Amino acid sequence: MENLYDLLIIGGGINGAGIARDAAGRGLKVCLVEKDDLAGHTSSSSTKLVHGGLRYLEHYEFRLVRESLIERERLLSIAPHIIWPLRFVLPHDKGLRPKWLLRLGLFLYDNLGGRKLLPATRDLNLRDAPHGSFLQDRLTHGFEYSDCWVEDSRLVVLNCMDAAARGADILVRTECTGLERCADNWSIQLRDQTGETHSINARNVVNAAGPWVDTVLGRALPDETHKNLRLVKGSHLIFPRLFEGDHCYIFQNRDDRIIFAIPYEGEFTLVGTTDQLFRGDPAGIDISPEEADYICDAANEYLRTSISPEDAVASFAGVRPLYENNASTNSTVTRDYQFEVDRGDGNDAPTLLSIFGGKLTTYRKLAEHALSELGVTGDSWTADVSLPGGDFPVEETDKRLAQFQQRYDWFPSDGIRRLFRAYGTAITDILGDAKGTDQLGTHFGGSLYEAELKYLVRSEFARSADDVLRRRSKLYLHLSAEEQKAVHDWFDDTDWSHLSTA
Repeated sequence: MENLYDLLIIGGGINGAGIARDAAGRGLKVCLVEKDDLAGHTSSSSTKLVHGGLRYLEHYEFRLVRESLIERERLLSIAPHIIWPLRFVLPHDKGLRPKWLLRLGLFLYDNLGGRKLLPATRDLNLRDAPHGSFLQDRLTHGFEYSDCWVEDSRLVVLNCMDAAARGADILVRTECTGLERCADNWSIQLRDQTGETHSINARNVVNAAGPWVDTVLGRALPDETHKNLRLVKGSHLIFPRLFEGDHCYIFQNRDDRIIFAIPYEGEFTLVGTTDQLFRGDPAGIDISPEEADYICDAANEYLRTSISPEDAVASFAGVRPLYENNASTNSTVTRDYQFEVDRGDGNDAPTLLSIFGGKLTTYRKLAEHALSELGVTGDSWTADVSLPGGDFPVEETDKRLAQFQQRYDWFPSDGIRRLFRAYGTAITDILGDAKGTDQLGTHFGGSLYEAELKYLVRSEFARSADDVLRRRSKLYLHLSAEEQKAVHDWFDDTDWSHLSTA
């Protein structure tokens, strides 16, 4: 049969990308379709952490925490250019969780996942520098523990790049508009960004549509009712840098939630997140005034100098497509993933597997479990194979950066750092054998040159200025309005269709 795939994946977020990579590496013929950009919604709106989920211990989700802690170090090892260790400072605040409970939780956190690469928890005197100048006087004792930071959108893109390198078709700006189960396969209707439609067939379908998972279920199984989701909105504010140091703060709230204050993009601090029930269209959402006030009020319980929403330079919001388990509050809804498998009339019928929940940290295990549910054979392989650009040991990260700074000594050192933290060893695919910036094409501002835009279109499925400025990088925070307009004009005016991988 023409256009017959072993597996169609609907949704280009982290879950879909991880499944595409794993399945393509096992020899399956794979097609992934995403109606917008890769990581265009939930997967680019996270708090950008690869972590075990310290607060999940309170809800006795030990399996999820253990799996997450194990995956934390695995992901650090296969993508050390976009994931790096981060130390978290947790102040003890009298009247909230007692000191002994924090100590016990952090002991479990250090030992549940077989930690090898990251340093252990230690006690802190918060009157010492640099904490004393930032935190309120009542906060005298705290703990410092390890988790990791991740460039969330890039994690998605790199998985799709590797899937494509292994034979998968990655179709962005392409919506699945129809799903019909036939005797031996699914008949699928697709519509691309030009409005053209075409048909493909697939033996099995993975519904990884995130906030739209119930919508896809409705197209595939129109005679059934689909209300499996609880959409929980999470919002963040970005401030000019609030404190010195490379550490992050985790603040306990009076409502038993937590928020983070994280060094962000060198010049900023990212503060969030919220847990607000969301109803409506998740395509274009923004932080609400109430959420902005909540974030600032929670942080101001700890900060020596208060912040307000007006101080923020930017914000972002997304919705988490969590499995509805009837938890009493949004913060206690499980972040674990759930599958719904529809096998039609029997085990030989084409299968539809729908995914609910999940988190960045566990996407790789989720992919393994999804393929197992579908009966896919072949050994698991993704735990030890680096993602594009991450083919070096974690311990050599600084050494590799220094080597590239020396090789491209004509390029600003901070610019090489940015490129290395985005592309790792694939930095050579952008700069190549160039001997000066005059060989990189148009200069758009900062360290952004036309050579990088061409690479992003050619190799990373970028199709618009926002794909580049807001997702594959965060350059919208660093470039002026005029410089950003020049990037938009480049995408509007340049005939770059011949660079496309699709």
